[in-house]
Amino acid sequence: MSVNPDVLGRTYPSIAPYQVSREAVRAFAAAVHAQAPVHSDLDAARAAGHADLVAPPTFAIIVAQKAEAAVVADPEAGIDFSRVVHADQRFTHHRAIVAGDELTAATTVDTVRAVGTGGMVTFRTEIVDPEGQPVSTALSSLLVRGEDQ
Repeated sequence: MSVNPDVLGRTYPSIAPYQVSREAVRAFAAAVHAQAPVHSDLDAARAAGHADLVAPPTFAIIVAQKAEAAVVADPEAGIDFSRVVHADQRFTHHRAIVAGDELTAATTVDTVRAVGTGGMVTFRTEIVDPEGQPVSTALSSLLVRGEDQ
């Protein structure tokens, strides 16, 4: 198997705080064709009850992948990123991400299993605000192809 099962259950250190900016929300919304006014119009976001622009739901991937990078970069994990296929991505949002948020995240390796000569690894990344309150949970599964795949 191409992923070291010894990393199962390991939680990696939190990333430095990520400051969600209005520009980042607008750019991400444009990139994913999210056209709701709450993503680009401050008045519309406030009229909908939000403090600032609302990030599209998949915006959480920006923060999650920063945290997941620690696992991929860990030589003990044995993940050869050149052999990775992104198999699954899911989010559970505890509240909307809005411009002005300062978010941190830590990734835990939830599962490691053999798939043929490769391995499947699933990460759970908890994204929180400065008070440690949950904002989003990201689950990401990567298939690391074996040498013969």
